[in-house]
Amino acid sequence: MSPSVAVDSTRDRIAGAAKAEFARYGIAGARVDRIAKTAKTSKERVYAYFRSKENLYQHIAAEELAAIEEATQMDPADLPGFAGQIHDYFLAHPDNHRLMKWGQLEFGGGGPGDPTRVAMARKTEQLRRAQRDGHLDPAWDPIDILVFVNQLATAWVDQPDLADSAGPAAERAEFLAARRAAIVGAVERLFPAANASGDK
Repeated sequence: MSPSVAVDSTRDRIAGAAKAEFARYGIAGARVDRIAKTAKTSKERVYAYFRSKENLYQHIAAEELAAIEEATQMDPADLPGFAGQIHDYFLAHPDNHRLMKWGQLEFGGGGPGDPTRVAMARKTEQLRRAQRDGHLDPAWDPIDILVFVNQLATAWVDQPDLADSAGPAAERAEFLAARRAAIVGAVERLFPAANASGDK
C-alpha cells in the first residue's frame, strides 16, 4: 500500500468515526478521544488532519451537504418533487439529518463561508430566476419558499416515534407513504409545479 493510500485511509476512518460521533452527541458533546479510538488512531493524528473539533465538524457537514445536494437536485419548476426527494433522503439517512441539526443548533447562522449559507444563497438565486421566468409566484420571498419547503419536507423525519408507532412493517410503509404524499401535496398547494394545472 502506498503512503498516500494509507494517509487517505486514516483520514477517511477519522471522518467516518466523527460523523457518527457528531450525529449522536452534537459538537459540544462529541469527544475527540472517542473519535480517535473508533478510527483506530490517536488524538494527535486527528488534530494533524483537522485543527480543531469544530473544524472536523465543518468538514463532515460540508461533505454531507454535498451528498444531500447530489441526491436532491432542486428544480424550481417542481418544488413538490424536490420536497419528496428531501423527505426520502433523510428518511433513509436519519443520522445525517441529526448531524446537520446539531450544526444549526450549536453554530447558529455560521459565517459568510459557511457551506449551508452558501448553498442557501445559491438556491434562493435559483428560485429568484424561476420567479423572473414565470415558473413561481413572485409574491413569495425566495428565502421563505426555501425554508417552507425544507421544513415541510423534513417534518416527519423529526417525528420518528410517531412513524414507529404505526405498527408492523407493512403498516409502517403504508403510513410513511401517506405522509410523503401529504408533504408533496402541501408543497404543491403552496408552490404548484410549473404546467401542473396547464396554465403556468
